[in-house]
Amino acid sequence: MTANRTKATERREKLREEFWQNEDAWTGDNEKGWFRAPRTIPLLMALMGSKELSGNLDPTKVYLELLARHIDGGVIEMVSDADHAYAAGYDGTRGVRTWQERMRLLEELGFIKTRKIGNQLFKYVVLIHPTTAIQQLRNQKRIPDHWWDTYRARQIETKEAAFEDRNRPKVVSIANQRPRDRKPRRRSRVS
Repeated sequence: MTANRTKATERREKLREEFWQNEDAWTGDNEKGWFRAPRTIPLLMALMGSKELSGNLDPTKVYLELLARHIDGGVIEMVSDADHAYAAGYDGTRGVRTWQERMRLLEELGFIKTRKIGNQLFKYVVLIHPTTAIQQLRNQKRIPDHWWDTYRARQIETKEAAFEDRNRPKVVSIANQRPRDRKPRRRSRVS
């Protein structure tokens, strides 16, 4: 039994044992090859794929493929356009072009930033924090109020920090700081 087990975790395990005892359930325990994503990802994908933002160029498969390639630091070192296009579901003679159109759209919407190196149009990609990208779209009045309300409610439910909370400067009380162990620097006297 692990130290950070909750009653809710135990309840879900009992449900799995009761109803799906012989199934190979995805638990994530002792697994490799998975990625982190915010619990608001279904809402983000729905917004990205909406006609209001993307028209007929749904970029959600490309974004999901980028998330799956991300290891840490927000940066993805891209392999080849053809490999990424295929992994996102675009193959054939137009696959790379279709993928590149979606990459450009994700950048225009503010979800990614890219760097061209040599002949590789998308050599490096940085994933912009979703709350930042969403806030920028909200400031541009490109997000419907009903979607925004649903998104904020889900953020509160999952304890995901809102944009304002993530970008608020942290104030440290002087009373809580430890006195410094080092001696104060001597001032040099100029005569």
